[in-house]
Amino acid sequence: MSDSAAQRKTVHTIATVEIPDWGFDVARALLQALKERDPYTYGHCRRVARNSRLLARAAGLSESEQRLVEYSSMFHDLGKVGIPDAILLKAGKLTAVEEAVMRAHPIMSEKIVQPLASIPFFRATLPGIRHHHERMDGEGYPDRIRGSQIPLIARVILITDTYDAMTTTRPYRKGLANEIAYKELRQFSGRQFDPQLVKIFLQSHAHWDQYEAEITEEFLSGDYKKAA
Repeated sequence: MSDSAAQRKTVHTIATVEIPDWGFDVARALLQALKERDPYTYGHCRRVARNSRLLARAAGLSESEQRLVEYSSMFHDLGKVGIPDAILLKAGKLTAVEEAVMRAHPIMSEKIVQPLASIPFFRATLPGIRHHHERMDGEGYPDRIRGSQIPLIARVILITDTYDAMTTTRPYRKGLANEIAYKELRQFSGRQFDPQLVKIFLQSHAHWDQYEAEITEEFLSGDYKKAA
């Protein structure tokens, strides 16, 4: 059995659905709205989408499954358009009330995409969007599901989302070095993150620069690169 076949058997698979011809235009419109509201989160969603697709590829998922992971990742933080700047951009620790508002963003993201749920492809993105902050130990949110109950797409997004959050620089803090981020992923593997997907990410991430132009090339504009 090849490495990719073994990885695929371990992480399971995602239902195969094809994106409609107009799906790209919908994604671009949703991302444009996000960029106008919060350029950082826009760039974050683009980077997470790229890395999620590459992680899905490294895990041996099919081309159509990779595309579904990618689009789910693009949409995962759309709900942050409804988070007040005082919370979204706060440099210090959030209060309990502020934390509750922030933790509502996966549900808000799901609600934004929900009107498209009559289309199988967009319906299939919803579990990854809603559950991308669930943890393997059941201590995540919004539904506190655990282990294999967490959709594979969501488990992929959690790793790439966390990696990007750790390694990007914000006005109020400097991004961490890759090795520190890798150490965090290893430390919380099995508790927060899917251990098999962490292993695949750590083995393959250093080689992903070669794919940068290939992944969602149509989204990579000068404005995106500036925002990202």
